Amino acid sequence: MFHSPAEELREHATGLPFDLVADPEKVLYREWGVESGSRALLSLGVWPVIARAVVAGLRRRDRMPSLSQPNGRLGLPADFLIAPGGKVVASKRGKHAYDQWSVDEILGHASTLV
Repeated sequence: MFHSPAEELREHATGLPFDLVADPEKVLYREWGVESGSRALLSLGVWPVIARAVVAGLRRRDRMPSLSQPNGRLGLPADFLIAPGGKVVASKRGKHAYDQWSVDEILGHASTLV
């Protein structure tokens, strides 16, 4: 789930092994208790990640994200592992913009479903 409009997400969705859900008005964000706030950018660990992403995008000549977005860009990450029956089996709500599960953490949580 992303708080980007569907047209922005489409260009990033090709080949992904999961669905992307556009939620630009953050309706689902609120329903799931996912927060926004200036603290999303307060962690010093966030800035090198943002800089690398911008530089990589410039090198690839990617189209830059729009300068404005409905309801802002200060969303905090939240990860949910949802079992096939719809039960949430694990979750994490981030404290800053780069506070999400690592791939190893995702795989560890997913292994509990097998």
